[in-house]
Amino acid sequence: MTRIALVVSDVDGTLLTKDKVLTDGAKAAVQKLHDAGIGFTIVSSRPTIGMGFLIEPLSITLPIGAFNGSSIIDSKLRPIEQHLIPPAVAQRSLDVLNAFGADIWLFTNDRWYTRNPDGEYVSHEKLAIKADPTIVTDFTPHLTEACKIVGASSDFAQLQRCEAAMKEAVGREATAVRSQNYYLDVTPPGHDKGTFVAAMSKRLGISADAIATIGDMENDLPMFAKSGISFAMGNAADNIKQHATHVTDSNEHDGFAAAIETVLQFG
Repeated sequence: MTRIALVVSDVDGTLLTKDKVLTDGAKAAVQKLHDAGIGFTIVSSRPTIGMGFLIEPLSITLPIGAFNGSSIIDSKLRPIEQHLIPPAVAQRSLDVLNAFGADIWLFTNDRWYTRNPDGEYVSHEKLAIKADPTIVTDFTPHLTEACKIVGASSDFAQLQRCEAAMKEAVGREATAVRSQNYYLDVTPPGHDKGTFVAAMSKRLGISADAIATIGDMENDLPMFAKSGISFAMGNAADNIKQHATHVTDSNEHDGFAAAIETVLQFG
């Protein structure tokens, strides 16, 4: 077994509890990685503005992946590498989400835009990313700076159908995948959590076999495929677990910390 030199973790459903809490167990686990000389960073569908609160408690100094890895930012939240959704594709995405009745959000590097301040998941997102949305009547002026477009809905089956329609509508011109059962994310083409892991491998001069990844959703599968070992959270669906080399406990029972203990055994 190759010695693990880097751990890349998803955030929601993995590093955080369902109430968006970073537990003492998770913080202690990351400190053990630092003490062992193993690098640690995070990649998430979250916007840049929703990542900052994790940097200090986890002593993150390495680049971070935002917007499902399509933006790479430093520990000061400054863009190192950023990609945007082509404006015509962004408009096409909005049309699909409108057709399926999803609540629509548009994220730029530093703003979250919504037309509906009372959307059913707005308060949830405010809690998660610790930022308030900017209310607009029209997304058009922001289509040239779209890092991510989100469709939010509590009708999970409808959103799953919307995901299939979105994939067909955008083809290879964007990446469409659910980051949660209730969020469908549209992000720039050719970039995902797997490309982020590959970029970190290149930046640090380490092999993919020396990287461990941890996640819980379909958007984590590309990074599972690019790493030497991978951990699916206990709260992940069975089809996600089947693509990981290991399965750990749930995010409500410090499954992240348990995964790190296993990583340390490989160290």
